[in-house]
Amino acid sequence: LDARLNCLRALPEDLENLINLQILNVSQNFQYLQNLPYSIGLLISLLELDVSYNKITTLPDSMGCMKKLQKLSVEGNPLVSPPAEVFEQGLHAVKGYLSEKMNGGHKSPPKKKSWVGKLVKYGTFSGYTLRGTSNGEREGFFISEYRSIDGLASPRHIGMFSPRRLFSPG
Repeated sequence: LDARLNCLRALPEDLENLINLQILNVSQNFQYLQNLPYSIGLLISLLELDVSYNKITTLPDSMGCMKKLQKLSVEGNPLVSPPAEVFEQGLHAVKGYLSEKMNGGHKSPPKKKSWVGKLVKYGTFSGYTLRGTSNGEREGFFISEYRSIDGLASPRHIGMFSPRRLFSPG
């Protein structure tokens, strides 16, 4: 299947239905093609895959299952995963890396901690659930210390709803 030079933005998710496909060329799609679907790894008959000169940063882990794949062309892509040193070891190493990653054996480099963990806790929800009654009342939550914010819109109180107050680091 030759789909190069077509400005493709994505490949269909149901590629696994192409069980007899042996060659897939989606190269040179003018930097529009940014990722490959997970289902590409289910192309059990695929021998050659050319995704060169696109904007792909990561190959799907499922490609580790492509036992028959003999040729993979990825040049001209800003690939991050697998890393360049894996590609330098050849196609067998790339498939091994992706297979290991898919099975949870590959350790990703530690990520920086997010600022979300530094948020200050402003308050908690202290409600309890109400069950249905014979009066036909609905099930839901009851907040024992509910206060309306009406009347709190004065300049004196408005700061308590400020995003800076709610999301300030601790």
